[in-house]
Amino acid sequence: MNSKAILGERPIWMEKPSPLARTLKGLAVLVILAAVVFPFVLVVSTSLASQDQINSTGGYVLWPTSPSLDAYRQVLAGGAVTRAVAVSVGVTLVGTAISLVATVLAAYALTRREMVGQRPLLTLVLLTMLFTPGIIPMYLTVKQLGLLDSYAALILPAAISAFNIVIVRGFFQGIPRELLDSARIDGAGHWRVLRSVMVPLSKAVIAVVGLFYAVGYWNSFFNALLYLNDSAKWPLQLVLRSYVLQDSPMAAEAAASAGALPPQQALQMAVVVLAIVPIVCVYPFLQKHFQAGVLTGAVKG
Repeated sequence: MNSKAILGERPIWMEKPSPLARTLKGLAVLVILAAVVFPFVLVVSTSLASQDQINSTGGYVLWPTSPSLDAYRQVLAGGAVTRAVAVSVGVTLVGTAISLVATVLAAYALTRREMVGQRPLLTLVLLTMLFTPGIIPMYLTVKQLGLLDSYAALILPAAISAFNIVIVRGFFQGIPRELLDSARIDGAGHWRVLRSVMVPLSKAVIAVVGLFYAVGYWNSFFNALLYLNDSAKWPLQLVLRSYVLQDSPMAAEAAASAGALPPQQALQMAVVVLAIVPIVCVYPFLQKHFQAGVLTGAVKG
């Protein structure tokens, strides 16, 4: 028997850290926190600053002397940004729901050994992680399906991620087989097993994968740039790009709607803030679901 165990001493990894170690950890946390918070504060402050202060600081303001909401009023007055926010919210909600349903169904099917062709299908899913289609084949596929200039073009090409399928499948395989056998003995079919056993025990991984999909849909702009010709259907990220490119049609439309505009830099930062705030507000609520999912999925053999 180990002498430390006999003497009642704790292993080295259970010892309390020294004051120096705690101080270094605290400093490291402060540095990481500053690196995360500083850009966000800089963006918000610049969106509230005046033209003179932006010019004097070289483009970015850390603390506005005379904060103003003119940039936000101008951005929201034209209607383009509010319409784009509605488009992004709708695409994110609908796309995330479709992606989660498809991912859970595919992951469950790939865990069933009795399914015909399970191995070849799993191989095809894994191959898509190594070999992705190019822009031209994707565009031609979307065009042939008649999805150009429609919201479906923002959802269906990115509806399923092979990486997320692998994650959910691995979690499903970790669920005790005894629970599934008990459900099958009670007469439950595949749909009942999936709905009553697999999904309730997998809330944690479903919440994580749902967040992956939601952030991907919310931040995506390239699909909209590629497949949408009507600017009225643009999501928020593409409108943000148009504000960053000052010579774009969207920026020209905003300039024509008012005589005296707020600083261009403030307008850009205001749109950035509007694009960031929804994710920042939603994430704490998803974090609670992560914890609840972990507790629900805890099974003792």
